[in-house]
Amino acid sequence: MKFVQCTALCAIVAMAFFAVSSQADDKIPVRVVVVTTFQGGNDNDPTAGEFGNWVLNLPLPLTIPFPQGYHHLRYNPELQVLGIVAGEGKSHAAASIMGLGMDPRFDLSKAYWIVAAIAGIDPNKGSVASTAWAKFVVDGDLSYQIDAREISPSWSTGYVPLGRSSPCEGPSQPFNSNGVQQVYQLNASLVDWAFQSTRHTHLPDDSTLQQVRAGYPTYPNALKPPFVLEGDELAADTFWFGDLLNAWAENWTSYWTVAQGSFATSAFEDAGVGQALQFLSQAGRADQNRLLVLRAASDYTVQPQGQTPAQFLASENSGGLSGFQEALNDVYKVGSIVVKKLSSNWDTYANQNPSPAFPASVAHCYERLIAAKEQALDLDPVSQITASATSSGVPKR
Repeated sequence: MKFVQCTALCAIVAMAFFAVSSQADDKIPVRVVVVTTFQGGNDNDPTAGEFGNWVLNLPLPLTIPFPQGYHHLRYNPELQVLGIVAGEGKSHAAASIMGLGMDPRFDLSKAYWIVAAIAGIDPNKGSVASTAWAKFVVDGDLSYQIDAREISPSWSTGYVPLGRSSPCEGPSQPFNSNGVQQVYQLNASLVDWAFQSTRHTHLPDDSTLQQVRAGYPTYPNALKPPFVLEGDELAADTFWFGDLLNAWAENWTSYWTVAQGSFATSAFEDAGVGQALQFLSQAGRADQNRLLVLRAASDYTVQPQGQTPAQFLASENSGGLSGFQEALNDVYKVGSIVVKKLSSNWDTYANQNPSPAFPASVAHCYERLIAAKEQALDLDPVSQITASATSSGVPKR
């Protein structure tokens, strides 16, 4: 009964708040937009999707109708944080973000946008339940493709860049080639600030994650407890598995970023998010230089030792993503640190993007020195793992 009364009261307050805003022709102020992609149950259920932890724990108490998008919005008027469930896949995400950006109720001109969602992770780069801040989002769909059973014996994949006749054929092409956007480059200084603000965050380990990691004995980074890293995303609307496609993803990311980017996570939506924000920026409705993409690893992109990719797919469909709940918790734990910093320091960050305390190259050298010192002191293996790490069916991943 108390829950019903509380819900009704929140609804009345929300209606009054938005009615006053409308009458006064004021816009609802937004400092940060949290972008999630799915929620399978109640908004405040942290086990049912990416939205739950934000609604329950940040919290996001007010509900705002959003008929032009995938799901209603949630809002925290004190922090001025807006939450959206954009929907799965690039088309849902692009349409929802565009619908929000053009909504006359909101002032999004100075808002920061943080994608806080789950993904698959390359075992060469990280471990299940780790979180990765991306500097590049590379589109994995815009390409030519020949069935792998019909490709030349000398080819490693059937994916061919638009404008070329063989896989990863040179010379390199601009990020925007052949009339399409292939790469979305995020604000590197903002990403480094977010990473430096969160890189020492403790991410819990448990027996489930340890059991999953044990299936990857030949991947050093995959064997580490969860950690925070920087690593780039391949955005494609195909939920793929296996060593060969993982090698393609690594090469595709390197090709399109001219070796500036390094593949770490596989997800669906973020090329759509990037494209929508690019267009909204052109219209003066948003600032694409204030986009952050944080993905937490719900599983690996490669099958564990002793399984084929088909067996791995079957196990994921029958038993769920191997680190699903841990990834949902960790993406909130890491992402909320940044959201709260941006909101609580709005006097500074409204007109000036945050920047890292020292350049990424200096930070990397410092972390390597710390790791070397700890190894020289012969610290316990867990401490060494932590030092090394800092340097460095469910609907989707």
